[in-house]
Amino acid sequence: MKKFGVFSLLITILSICGCGSKPQSNEKAEPKARYLYPDDYMADPAAYVFNGRVYIYPSHDWRSGITYNANGEAFQMKDYHVFSMDDVENGEVTAHGKILDLKDIPWATSQLWDNAVAFKNGKYYMYFPARDKNNVFRIGVAIADRPEGQFIPEKEPIKGSFSIDPCAFEDNGEYYLYFGGSGSTPDGLSSSLARVVKLSGDMLQFAEEPRPVVLLDKKGSPIRDPNAQFFEASWMHKYNGKYYYSYSTGHTHRLCYATSDNPYGPFTYQGVILTPVVGWTTHHSIVEFRGKWWLFFHDSRPSGGVDWLRSMKVIELNYNEDGTIQKIKGGGLW
Repeated sequence: MKKFGVFSLLITILSICGCGSKPQSNEKAEPKARYLYPDDYMADPAAYVFNGRVYIYPSHDWRSGITYNANGEAFQMKDYHVFSMDDVENGEVTAHGKILDLKDIPWATSQLWDNAVAFKNGKYYMYFPARDKNNVFRIGVAIADRPEGQFIPEKEPIKGSFSIDPCAFEDNGEYYLYFGGSGSTPDGLSSSLARVVKLSGDMLQFAEEPRPVVLLDKKGSPIRDPNAQFFEASWMHKYNGKYYYSYSTGHTHRLCYATSDNPYGPFTYQGVILTPVVGWTTHHSIVEFRGKWWLFFHDSRPSGGVDWLRSMKVIELNYNEDGTIQKIKGGGLW
């Protein structure tokens, strides 16, 4: 009869009873974010699916030498670039280069902040904010034949436009623009309110007067909680027939969302998508690609926490069975 050592016998017993196996769990591992372009500072990534690829249109941070202040003058972005990929999780990111420069926009003087892009009738329309010659933020339009650009700007901004952070959204053949946030506005209008407006058939003007985006709490009252109030960074997407309006809370550094049955709202607050990141600002886009949903955002970790030097990144976004979004940890200390 073959003799077993004590250690061999113990291993055999553990194998039979399963005591040495790892516990099984039905919980899905937390998704991990990845930075998309370490060679330069890119922020406010607006992601869209065109021609079977994800295209990302960020703003372009750089060391302008201007000291940070409450007016955001350190954020002196002066051009736009575009990137694309066909595998969000692991694929190579293609940098297509500069697609629009401040010096080529006749009416603009500074600060090309977050932009948005829409496709209609074979053309790509970029919507972007910039300060005009009166130092007021307006929204301009630039047009291209390809998602990679070049984008050719219109000679004047959209008539009646103001504020920052446009988000273009198509629904059943109609195109909407959501916008609003910090920054100078004309005629004493409040920049702290989000707006929504339908675009004209040629995509170059507003088809109506912009309406306030109404955000309500679960009791149907206007949101008063600073952890849930709108500050900037509008984004709209649709999931299972519902309209999901998401935004930054600014001083409390969260990405939150609210839902509605109508693209005009009102929208009922649902919760936090992303907790604070490293850096003061938080800005994002949400897109579906090949059966998965993705959150594109930025943080300032690679620059050592410099608020106006941000890097774009992406992470998988997941929903619960009831349609609520699973909260993602941003990794910040706010």
